[in-house]
Amino acid sequence: MQYRCGQPTARGKTCPKKANYSNCLFQPRVFIVAPFSWAAKYHTMEERSNLMNMMKLSIKVLIQSALSLGRTLDSDFPPLQQFFVVMEHCLKHGLKVKKSFIGQHKSFFGPLELVEKLCPESSDLATSVRNLPELKTPIGRGRAWLYLAVMQKKLADYLKVLLDHKNLLSEFYEPDALIMEEEGAVIVGLLVGLNVIDANLCLKGEYLDSQVAVIDFSLYLKDTQNIDDGKQDGGITAVLDQKHYVEELNRHLSCTVGDLQTKIECLEKNNSKLQEELAAATDRIKALQEEQQELKQENELIRERSEKHVEVTKQDTKVELETYKQTRQGLDEMYSDVWKQLKEEKRIRMELEKELELQIGMKIEMEIAMKLLEKDTHEKQDTLVALRQQLEEVKAINLQMFHKSQNAETSLQQKKDAISSFEDKTHQLMSSVKQMEDRLHCAEKARQVAEEKNVKLKQEMGGKIESLKQLLTQLDSKCSTLEKELKSEKEQRQTLQQELHQEKDTTALLKTELQQVKGLKKELRKLQEEKQQLEKICEEQEQALQEMGLHLSQSKLKMEDIKEVNKALKGHAWLKDDEATHCKQCEKEFSISRRKHHCRNCGHIFCNSCSSNELALPSYPKPVRVCDTCHTLLLQRCSSDAS
Repeated sequence: MQYRCGQPTARGKTCPKKANYSNCLFQPRVFIVAPFSWAAKYHTMEERSNLMNMMKLSIKVLIQSALSLGRTLDSDFPPLQQFFVVMEHCLKHGLKVKKSFIGQHKSFFGPLELVEKLCPESSDLATSVRNLPELKTPIGRGRAWLYLAVMQKKLADYLKVLLDHKNLLSEFYEPDALIMEEEGAVIVGLLVGLNVIDANLCLKGEYLDSQVAVIDFSLYLKDTQNIDDGKQDGGITAVLDQKHYVEELNRHLSCTVGDLQTKIECLEKNNSKLQEELAAATDRIKALQEEQQELKQENELIRERSEKHVEVTKQDTKVELETYKQTRQGLDEMYSDVWKQLKEEKRIRMELEKELELQIGMKIEMEIAMKLLEKDTHEKQDTLVALRQQLEEVKAINLQMFHKSQNAETSLQQKKDAISSFEDKTHQLMSSVKQMEDRLHCAEKARQVAEEKNVKLKQEMGGKIESLKQLLTQLDSKCSTLEKELKSEKEQRQTLQQELHQEKDTTALLKTELQQVKGLKKELRKLQEEKQQLEKICEEQEQALQEMGLHLSQSKLKMEDIKEVNKALKGHAWLKDDEATHCKQCEKEFSISRRKHHCRNCGHIFCNSCSSNELALPSYPKPVRVCDTCHTLLLQRCSSDAS
């Protein structure tokens, strides 16, 4: 055979020379076609098919074994463990390697976390997995997620949501991974059959983190002959499982009842504190009302004094006008002084009118504030009445729950006694069944021996056939009696099964009572929130009352300062309000109820009881507030001057 070079020439033609490439100007280029891509694709296809077949086998064996047992599966059940191992291998197939500071790692918990964003119903599952303190690796968290999804019977639904959003899964998986291909949808369809199984799994952090995921093929190669032997003990195991489940339910119920009792005690303590605070608040409101009445009286006194002062100023102005008219001709110099005095008096009059308007506005504000306080007190009383009613209802509910728990405990004790009696009966039945089986074996052996003897006797003697027939009839009667006893034992088993169904109904009732307890917990939480809101409202109202009292004291002190600053003192130092904190005479501390008052003679600050007297001073034509010591001194001077 002749081989040509096949390389293109300058004119576009192929080289006509033969395969002597050493003499050819157009030597061939070597193209190496790597068959690796096809081999890798074929290898991944085989892996996908093998994993899918293993998943089918594991699900089939798991469902068959669970239905044959007829009870809830534990975490130690071998077919269930193998199912989780195969599921882990399926989720790990085609995972991309993620680089981090520590190194490269693969974890299938990353795509499972997407379910929380796509399906908000799985948020509780994801949070419970994250809150497990013993889990330290992402592989352990992924295994715990699978365990919880199987217990919730929603593994197929969650994986279907992931497969519907393959654009998000492309970040974690290669394009030829099992989940990204059609086999993933087939596996999701197979997982729907697991909703038949009831699983009660234990999440151990150390075991989940350190578990080695190896598929055990020997589990699927065993004979199924021993399955029928396990059916006999299935009823007893189911009874024992239900007994343990009921005991756990009772323990949970007792714990919840104890928690409810502690919460009720806390609520009673808080209610007593609230009642004490309300009593203190009512006392404060009464004190504020008394202070308001005192302020009203003082405002009335100030108004009367201001009216008297205005009348006096009017009379003085009239007198001065008359004197001005009489002395106008020769008193041009005095005219300017009198005019200035008139202007000053007018200015004082205007200031007094402004002060009166301010006092009237303050009085209106005080009345509005008192009305608001009265409304708040009425609302607080209504809320207290409502809270008391709610407390009584909670107490009644707690009593009902206590009685129900006692009844449940008595019923549980009765059930325990019944279960023990059932166990004794089952043991007796098993012993009687064994005895009957022994009798049957003995009868069969005797029958075989009789048949052999019959054959021998037929050969030897024909006359003894009738006696043998009688023996056979006796054996038949014994067999019939044994069959009757077996029927009676079957009936007893049926009665036991009916009693088990009744116990299942009672467990369902206990579950409903647990749901009612959860509802009561929610109501208690609502009551606690309402209580916190009421405490906040009380604190805000107390702050408002304190601010109102401070505002009133400041306004009153400002009014007195304005009055006393306008009147100049002669020969005495006028103390400021900030300089005095105690009364000079009785040395009692000033407060909202005990006000500060200046003595117009000496300028010191006294309380109301120590400065209740009034006298006319040289600088004040009208009687003014004076302390007790100045009052006695001035009276002595007046008496000495009069004498």
